[in-house]
Amino acid sequence: MTRSAAVTGTGSATAAKLLVGALAFTTAYVGVSAYSTANSAPSAAAEEQAAEERAATQTVALSAAAVPLTEQTEPEAGAIAVSALPGRGTCEQTFTARTVVLNPDASSTVLYSWRLVRWSSVSRSWKTYQTEYAGFMGARRNVKWELSVRDNPGWYRIELTVGGAKKPIRSDRLLVSC
Repeated sequence: MTRSAAVTGTGSATAAKLLVGALAFTTAYVGVSAYSTANSAPSAAAEEQAAEERAATQTVALSAAAVPLTEQTEPEAGAIAVSALPGRGTCEQTFTARTVVLNPDASSTVLYSWRLVRWSSVSRSWKTYQTEYAGFMGARRNVKWELSVRDNPGWYRIELTVGGAKKPIRSDRLLVSC
């Protein structure tokens, strides 16, 4: 299985889990409503009113809300979730980068490296600012990297390279300003 297939599969699996959970909740709600309706003994007037209500059409609107990323929320494989923490100084910004790394061969060690890159307006390219290396053995792991930028405002991006992957996973751009 390729890494992109593993990433797509994980996202699809998460979406499927959310769909199954929503369907289970809806089924339970409808079941309880039907049970309580079946157990009530309606009067003749109530039966007439119920018949009129059944004849009317009702529209139900469903909504979903975004859930903020917390330490308990599992990030997606193939995407880097970045949260900014309060800095300790006047021109210091601290970030936490998190993702899920999948190992195609759980019996061997997979190595990965984090890299913080900074945009250079002179060379018009991303230049390495900080790096960190790690690895693990197993099928998957939630990985986290905490880093800080001090007295160096500008645009930054976090990159994660896993094993023999040809391309790194990149975060959105981050602005550090004083």
